[in-house]
Amino acid sequence: MSDELTVTEPEISSVSTGEPLMEVEGLVKHFPIKGGFPIKRTVGHVQAVDGIDLTVHEGESFGLVGESGCGKSTTGRLLTRLLEPTKGKISYRGQDITHANRRQLKPVRSDIQMIFQDPYSSLNPRMTVGSIIGDPMDVNGINPAGGRENRVRELLETVGLNPEHYNRFPHEFSGGQRQRIGVARALALEPRIIVADEPVSALDVSIQAQVVNLLQQVQRELGIAFLFIAHDLAVVRHFSQRLAVMYLGKVVEVGDRESIYNRPRHPYTHALLSAVPEATLDEDADDDQRQRIRLAGDVPSPIDPPSGCRFRTRCWKAQEKCATEEPPLVQIAGNAEGHLTACHFPEEGTISAKGAEDIVMDEALAAMEGSEPADAPKVTDASKG
Repeated sequence: MSDELTVTEPEISSVSTGEPLMEVEGLVKHFPIKGGFPIKRTVGHVQAVDGIDLTVHEGESFGLVGESGCGKSTTGRLLTRLLEPTKGKISYRGQDITHANRRQLKPVRSDIQMIFQDPYSSLNPRMTVGSIIGDPMDVNGINPAGGRENRVRELLETVGLNPEHYNRFPHEFSGGQRQRIGVARALALEPRIIVADEPVSALDVSIQAQVVNLLQQVQRELGIAFLFIAHDLAVVRHFSQRLAVMYLGKVVEVGDRESIYNRPRHPYTHALLSAVPEATLDEDADDDQRQRIRLAGDVPSPIDPPSGCRFRTRCWKAQEKCATEEPPLVQIAGNAEGHLTACHFPEEGTISAKGAEDIVMDEALAAMEGSEPADAPKVTDASKG
């Protein structure tokens, strides 16, 4: 089988018209750092997510991208309420679930499901596939017509597995098959939104295409909204209608797929897209004409992020204003409707990035080139976000 990522283009509009399903306002998650002897006290905080706003609509596929450590996976766990937010507000269908307790969350738990990044550690090795997929229905008191076992077998068939695998254990499956089991488990409760946390990053490129096509098919047929977290920009481009770009706990740009990929305005978005040849403005241009942006320095520590704009320490357009004022996420002149950018000095709507020839390459972006074939998608380091 070829290693080229070939996925079906979504048969959906590039801009969502559905009603808001999940809304996030000023979401913050700071992890305390304990130190001191003999009494442990808080000596600092890891600012994993530091004030983001997002909206996912009914039936929409929304992508969340960024390099390792930017807070993507933490955001996904906050939205599913696997983590308790430090500040901010999470609303699901108009209901505030930010600090809802277990009893208050019970009515919406089945509506919000998650597909985890690692297909090997996310499945209990002591449980059969039938139990892994069927137990959530038991816990939530769901009794489908025909019985739970028949429903589990139907779900296995839906995700492309043999229904006769009902009594097998996870170790009897490949990585791609295990991820399909994870998809079936997420579908068991008929959710309205699925948070997919880098669902293909641990898989071979040829298997990635199969899983992405499966998720697209599920979305089209069942109308489920997806928050698709990934660092692989090629995959996100195929799957997502809208996307947000994160850097060091902040959303720096958000908009519909075509607007972000064809007319990026934030310098960081330019840098990410310049590392993926298929994400250029002119896909018919020769590779020699495409300019790779090479960033200076390392990603700052989330324990002590830079003042003002967090990207300024690596940005070729940074000025004094960038150090003193944090740029708001707003729609700037020339952007399409709903395309928001957080930058005092945005780029023109092209990924050629004039004047960036002498910027030193950063290891995180260098990793996107990797050692894969030229026609394979370029991948950053796998991230826990």
